[in-house]
Amino acid sequence: MKSFRSGGRQIEVLNGIEMRLFAGRLTMLRGRSGSGKTTLLNLLGGLDRPTAGEVLFAGRPLHRLSDKRLTVVRRREIGFIFQSFALLPLLTARENVELSLRMAGVPRSQWKDRVDRCIDLVGLTKRASHLPSELSGGEQQRVAIAKAIAHRPRLLLADEPTAELDSLMASRMIAAFREIAEEERIAICLTTHDSSLWGAADIVYRMADGRIVPEN
Repeated sequence: MKSFRSGGRQIEVLNGIEMRLFAGRLTMLRGRSGSGKTTLLNLLGGLDRPTAGEVLFAGRPLHRLSDKRLTVVRRREIGFIFQSFALLPLLTARENVELSLRMAGVPRSQWKDRVDRCIDLVGLTKRASHLPSELSGGEQQRVAIAKAIAHRPRLLLADEPTAELDSLMASRMIAAFREIAEEERIAICLTTHDSSLWGAADIVYRMADGRIVPEN
C-alpha cells in the first residue's frame, strides 16, 4: 500500500498490490495515466517506501534497508530507465554508459567490451562519440537503455522506455529487452501505453485506480 496526505485527507495511490518478478522474464504494466504504474516502479526500485506491506528484493526487505545500503543496492543491482533519460550533457553516449559501470564498481578492464555490447544492442555504434545534445530524443532514450543494462543488474525497471521511438525501433528495443532478460537472467519490468508491444511480454499486469485488475 502507498498513500499520502493532501488537504487533511489520506489519498491511496496503491492498494492491494501483489505481484512477482522473475529472472529472465519481461513483465509489462499497462494502464491509463494516474493508474499507479510509475508509483509501483518507484517502490520496486527502492526509490520510495510503501506505507504498508513489503517489497522483497532477492529475499531482502528492500523497504527496511537504510538509505546508505539502499543506495548501494540500487547502484549495483538495479537498473532504471527514466522518461527524462537522466544523461549527463557533457559526456558522450559511450561515456554515459561507462558511468554506470564506474558507479557500480565494475573493474575498468571490463568496461570496453561491456559498453561495446550495450551500445550495439541499442543500435548506436556509429553514434557512440556524440553528446546527448547531438542526438535525437529516440537516440537519447536508447543511450539511457544501454546505460541501465551496462552493469548487469538483477532487476531493470523502465518507465515508458519506448515513448520517443517509432514503431519499428520500439519493436527492436522490446526484442533487445527480451534478449537481455533471457541471456543475462535479468528480471525486467516496464510500463507502456503501446498495445502493440503487450504481446511480447511474458507477463502483463493491467492497472487501474492503484490496483492490479483482472483482464476482461
